[in-house]
Amino acid sequence: MAIDYTVIVVYLAGMLAMGWWGMRRARSKSEFLVAGRRLGPAMYSGTMAAIVLGGASTIGGVGLGYQYGLSGAWMVFTIGLGLLALSVFFSARIARLKVYTVSEMLDLRYGGRAGVISGVVMWAYTLMLAVTSTIAYATIFDVLFDMNRTVAIVLGGSIVVAYSTLGGMWSITLTDMVQFVVKTIGVLLLLLPIAVVKAGGFSEMKAKLPTAYFDPLGIGGETIFTYVLIYTFGMLIGQDIWQRVFTARSDTTAKWGGTVAGTYCLAYALAGAVIGTAAKVLYPKLGSPDDAFATIVKDELPVGVRGLVLAAALAAVMSTSSGALIACATVANNDIWSRLRGAVRRSDGEHDEVKGNRAFILLMGLAVIGTAIALNNVVEALTVAYNLLVAGLLVPILGGLLWKRGTVQGALASVIVGGLAVIGLMAGYGILANEPVYYGLLSSLVAYVAVSLGTKPTDEVVLATWRERLAGRSPELASEPVPAPQ
Repeated sequence: MAIDYTVIVVYLAGMLAMGWWGMRRARSKSEFLVAGRRLGPAMYSGTMAAIVLGGASTIGGVGLGYQYGLSGAWMVFTIGLGLLALSVFFSARIARLKVYTVSEMLDLRYGGRAGVISGVVMWAYTLMLAVTSTIAYATIFDVLFDMNRTVAIVLGGSIVVAYSTLGGMWSITLTDMVQFVVKTIGVLLLLLPIAVVKAGGFSEMKAKLPTAYFDPLGIGGETIFTYVLIYTFGMLIGQDIWQRVFTARSDTTAKWGGTVAGTYCLAYALAGAVIGTAAKVLYPKLGSPDDAFATIVKDELPVGVRGLVLAAALAAVMSTSSGALIACATVANNDIWSRLRGAVRRSDGEHDEVKGNRAFILLMGLAVIGTAIALNNVVEALTVAYNLLVAGLLVPILGGLLWKRGTVQGALASVIVGGLAVIGLMAGYGILANEPVYYGLLSSLVAYVAVSLGTKPTDEVVLATWRERLAGRSPELASEPVPAPQ
């Protein structure tokens, strides 16, 4: 294992080095939080694919393939569909807004007063997303070093917190590009073909497994619908995803670069399901489907290659973890803390803006590591996060983009009713039940439409400003520096 250990250590050291290099570029709020809005198509596509394909998409995707066969691809497939929908229909408009958070968009669209409440919901989502990614370090480091769970979480989490705190979005962008390349080589180009060959090829896999393993809908229609509702729609509104859209150099980059990333996600989804199906042939009686990835890597790959593939799994976890962490810190600082203390926002160029956001990343990072140590059930934590996000924020965000008649009162009612409904329904039906997100989203929609129609329309001045920002013609943007060529 010495060669494998060397590959992993070099990879981790490289992440820290890029964090240090990124610190030299992150000299303003814009540079620190959204990489100066300067990413070209190649870097934008790579980093967007990296953030959405995390540990759940890699380890969990292979586990679903092990359990259900090719239809196990649906979870990651719906993530790719969500990214495609965001890129094709919304990303250009989102990029032109030149904001930092989803709550800022809501304030701009509805004329203020929606920020703190929506910020709290978004903060809870990004925190739990970062926590679930951080917990996954325990699985990977256990395979690598037979390491204690708490030590593994602290080690992996500390590396992510360190490079994220140093350079903000620039460090995360640079590390994500490396992670994207490592994942592509490790999972798509190495593990996928090796797993299929070791299982005897597709003909042997079909001979040894039930027909249901090769049914595209074998996982069940209701499960697929729930995946679409949670993950596809979740991709449209998550702060971690929007913050990457804000890094695009232009609305064209956001649209087409995101489309490439979404297409890549579809291929990654199928690869994970095929790897899991191959693992079912090789190891038909594993204790848990989530053990499939680690088992096939540990037992079937040659020295050196094994280290690279485990680095790919580590890259998947780190990319999602760092993206969720900076999103969590951005929301906590800009949407909650700054509003509650009534702070006047300073210009992008002042250094104390960077210091404040850097401090919040460190603080939120420590909270994430502590929460990850305390929690055990990753699936439940992730389900709570996405249920709150979809039921609480999907309607007011998409309503603001698509329906002129929506009002700030309707948006607030939608967030509060949807959020409380999904919490109460999870308590009644159980966290993993489908009903909470179904009925929570429906109640959010009813509250939004009813209250919006029952209250005074949004001031035309507010809507005019909104339309100007959507078109990229706002006078507030005239003073922003022109992005340098990438």
